[in-house]
Amino acid sequence: MPWFAAGLGLPLIALALYLSLGKSPATEAAVPPPAKAPAGVGQIVAASAAELPPSVTAAPVTLPGSTARPAADVTLYAGLHPPLALPPRFEKLTVRVNRGDTLDRLFRKNSLNLSDLAMMLRLPDAAPYLKKLLPGDELTIEHDADRVVSLYRELDVTSALKIHRDDGSFVTEMIDRPLEIRRKAAHGRIETSLFESAAQAGIADKTVMNLAGIFAWDVDFVLDIRTGDDYYVLYEQLYQDGQYLGDGEIIAAEFDNNGRTIQAIRFIKKDGRSDYYTPDGHSIRKAFVRAPVDFTRISSNFNPRRKHPILNTIRAHRGVDYAAPRGTPVKAAGDGKVIFRGNKHGYGRTMILQHGGNITSLYAHLNAFDRKALLGRRVVQGQTIAYVGMSGLATAPHLHYEYRVNGVHRNPRTVRLPRADPISDEYRDEFLATVAPILDELLQYKRTRVAALADE
Repeated sequence: MPWFAAGLGLPLIALALYLSLGKSPATEAAVPPPAKAPAGVGQIVAASAAELPPSVTAAPVTLPGSTARPAADVTLYAGLHPPLALPPRFEKLTVRVNRGDTLDRLFRKNSLNLSDLAMMLRLPDAAPYLKKLLPGDELTIEHDADRVVSLYRELDVTSALKIHRDDGSFVTEMIDRPLEIRRKAAHGRIETSLFESAAQAGIADKTVMNLAGIFAWDVDFVLDIRTGDDYYVLYEQLYQDGQYLGDGEIIAAEFDNNGRTIQAIRFIKKDGRSDYYTPDGHSIRKAFVRAPVDFTRISSNFNPRRKHPILNTIRAHRGVDYAAPRGTPVKAAGDGKVIFRGNKHGYGRTMILQHGGNITSLYAHLNAFDRKALLGRRVVQGQTIAYVGMSGLATAPHLHYEYRVNGVHRNPRTVRLPRADPISDEYRDEFLATVAPILDELLQYKRTRVAALADE
């Protein structure tokens, strides 16, 4: 009887598939439920359905006395979504601007559409940033063959320009690139020079130059520093998108020099200008800096009984000589007015500035004068006024610097310099409120460093 059961089972399987897959709501009620199948037939149907592949299209089934109907497309993995349409991928080109480059030249060089460039140059918000390019600038351009899709240019550290295609035209977008400011503390101990100690402490050149600038009114970093001098600095580090960009401003610093301690704390005023003050509110800035040139070494100190190297006679040397390469910028020691600009006997090319309080400063053996420091013009402290040379009676390039009060020479390294104005009453309370937490932060770091050095 096996052949009989199989012959009976196959039509029943076809009927079950037809009723479960091919019926529509309109015919569901019209088809009577099938008669109970003999034992074993239902198991055959269930087993057959379980063995179907993931996607099955049922073949048309025609029963006696009925018309053929198309079978339904059945997908057993109903949760599977159709594939997502990916955005088109364009070629990306990074262009570095060289001297003499224009956008027109760069577009031609890279076979980009000049009509697209003309459209972008007509955008009022974008045109100023496209017409003026500087050597070293970078442009990132997405393109499809010669058609420009987008153009991106960083304008500065915190902003960028993006131009992108939109329905046959271009749209300008200004992008903010916020910075994250983190604080970092560092310590250095001088063994040979400030710069070598900073390098060993991992302090960037920019930060150590700023440190020297802050204390330039009190410390001559060639003649005043001693082996074992310590300094501590709390400064900003700039990050963008998690990437370190560089160091920011110094927040506070301390210099322990030959038994004296000098502290400086930054304060930012409402107009955005900042300056450094002592913890009690006195300006760290003085009316004059100790050294008017970024020096490499001192070749001759203040010595009234010094023998002249060329004339071989005893001649008073009432100043300081700063040996430096020819062309090194010479800076005004303080605010003043140019009262002499020319040649002066053995001094060679010389400039003299008149300051307040009957104080004058002299700069000699110059190679050239700065074109902005003209006779009768006012200059400000730190402004470049001339360049180091060896004019006059000089054996090598250097700056001869003199400081005079009422016409009398004074040692510029040791003379007591007039102070700048203290912090104004308008900001005094606000400044004093910020001092304590900053000094506490610096003190905590000092304690950790002292403990670490004790363990070494």
